[in-house]
Amino acid sequence: MHVDFITVDVFTAQRFGGNPLAVVLDARALTTAQMQSIAAEFNLAETSFVLPPQNPLHTAEVRIFTPRAEVPFAGHPNIGTAFVLANAGKSHGRVVTDPLLFEEKAGLVRLDLIKDGASTVGARLAPPQPLTRGDEVAPAIAAAACSLASADIETANHVPCIASCGLPMLFAELKTRAALKAARPRAKIFSEHLTMDRVTGVLLYVKDDSGGFDLQVRMFAPLYGVPEDPATGSANVALVGLLASLRPEPDLTLRLRIAQGFDMGRPSLLEAAADKRNGAITGLWIGGLCVTMMRGTLEL
Repeated sequence: MHVDFITVDVFTAQRFGGNPLAVVLDARALTTAQMQSIAAEFNLAETSFVLPPQNPLHTAEVRIFTPRAEVPFAGHPNIGTAFVLANAGKSHGRVVTDPLLFEEKAGLVRLDLIKDGASTVGARLAPPQPLTRGDEVAPAIAAAACSLASADIETANHVPCIASCGLPMLFAELKTRAALKAARPRAKIFSEHLTMDRVTGVLLYVKDDSGGFDLQVRMFAPLYGVPEDPATGSANVALVGLLASLRPEPDLTLRLRIAQGFDMGRPSLLEAAADKRNGAITGLWIGGLCVTMMRGTLEL
């Protein structure tokens, strides 16, 4: 059996930057176990598998796997898959139109294409679920999971907390850029306190207005086989919603330019936005650019 794939770098305009993604264009003949094995073989943060939609009004069903587990939703696989299908023009014999609608475990994901003239150069997504805020986590645990001291955690705005738009993450603000740079995941602490059924990973962020950015972030998910992720759309779209919800204004549109992957040599730019009306988050988006890297065939 031969299965075609394309790899793209997501949340970047430069090859060898951003977050690499493998897109398997036709997964109809693959079992779940084969999809997991292929994702482990690519050993990227995620691999996406495209199937015909269950509802003919939608673009495709998309399944997403890390090297160790399937996830119900993720940001850069959606952005990259939309980019790939839009440039292909068709998926499973059906013309791809803008906007795209992907069926996923967490729900329906809408993607709007980013154009440069007639060319598709990226995409912007709305998450499949509204923002929810879950448990708070002791600063000492969040710090220990990332090889930091409790004093590195900024708690003036919020204590470390779990939030989700379809994929739960632990969010912790840091006091300094130096602390962010020094962070390292400790799988033992994740196994003891931040288990796979509780969170996917930890996203650390710090305010940083250098280089035209608003935030610098890093994300660790060692239990999912992702020691560090170069760009995490699902976490950052929840982050912009969390930060908007903490602002005192009842009505606002918060836009953030978020830098990720710089400390691992994969610079990424994510552009996130949240709408807040009458004190409630009413809309969330995240988007970025993509570049094609490789095309090939899996022999199974």
